[in-house]
Amino acid sequence: MTITTVRKLTFEEYLNYDDGTDKRYEFNDGELVEMTPPIGLHERIVAFLCFCLTLETKQKAYTYRVRSNGVEIWTGKRTRRPDVCVLSKQQELDILRKAAILFAPPLLVIEVVSPDYRHVDRQEKLHEYQNMGIQEYWIVDAELGKVSIFSMVQGTYQEAVFDLGQKIISPTFVDMQLTVDDILNAD
Repeated sequence: MTITTVRKLTFEEYLNYDDGTDKRYEFNDGELVEMTPPIGLHERIVAFLCFCLTLETKQKAYTYRVRSNGVEIWTGKRTRRPDVCVLSKQQELDILRKAAILFAPPLLVIEVVSPDYRHVDRQEKLHEYQNMGIQEYWIVDAELGKVSIFSMVQGTYQEAVFDLGQKIISPTFVDMQLTVDDILNAD
């Protein structure tokens, strides 16, 4: 993660920013934070989770929409670009023809841990997502072989940790049949 600071940008300038490259950035209080490219396993897990959640959404006729890496969330002073974001149909319609930035909490956010940035997912993003009121937040940690699901209970996240061999229990996707092994061996 590299912070680029030529001069501080306004949020409006960020919405129209183009440096002529394929680099992806998050906005942090006027500064651009370059997002480093993920490793192949990270992307494979993200693709697998998007597929599973989309399939579950279609089978259960939920009005949710599943997106990967493209939707940003405004946390109050910065944007975050989660690996997987589950939003309402109305939220999708709201961003269909403009910058894909949510100003209201999505239903569920998933981050796949990059080992060098574990503290960001487990501390910074956890705190920001909780303060935003995101009802469910998953942290998938392939290196530790765990999936943590944080569920909002009276304004505070409660953590449930699932290890290899265990079935994931999601408050949003209550009937989903998915194990930690399925996620970490995504194929």
